[in-house]
Amino acid sequence: MKKVLFIASILFVAVVSTACINNLAVQDLNNKAKVYADKGDYAQAIERLKSSIDLDPSVFETHYNLAVVYTKAEDYVNAVEEYKKVIEMKPNVADSYYSLATAENNLAVDMEQGTVRMNQDGSLYTPKVEDFDSDEEYKLSDKERQFISELYDSAIANYNKYLELAPNAEDKASVEEQINKITEHKNNQSEEQVSEE
Repeated sequence: MKKVLFIASILFVAVVSTACINNLAVQDLNNKAKVYADKGDYAQAIERLKSSIDLDPSVFETHYNLAVVYTKAEDYVNAVEEYKKVIEMKPNVADSYYSLATAENNLAVDMEQGTVRMNQDGSLYTPKVEDFDSDEEYKLSDKERQFISELYDSAIANYNKYLELAPNAEDKASVEEQINKITEHKNNQSEEQVSEE
């Protein structure tokens, strides 16, 4: 019996030690990612944060930092996905909703401008420079228009959720103004689409 307890205690120590080592490695990767992000080297920061998540996918701050770096790199496709993971992990953090709304709004704008496009299967991609025809304006597909509309609706909902969770936020007036701008833009887009048909 003593031998079983001894083996069990060794295994427990090994698990605790591994957890501590992983936490140190996660912390080190997160610190390195911050250094790279502060220098504007977002690709290196993203790689460090992804490695950190591979070691321990349960650390909220790592996911949030990855979403922030994607946002700074203007990779709104990945930023949106990462903010959604962040919200799943901790659904009551107001800033997550604000950040997701901002990323969704920026992604919708990028899609309207054709700098992010949709494949037939619904996946999004950034076209290569040679794919742009400078003489011709990019024409959105119906599927892209629908997705853009959904992005705007989601951005409005997430800004509202932010205000619900942070009713005394200092930026309340500017967030409400942003909601109004998105709503107005969306309505103008709908009117333009009807007049084209």
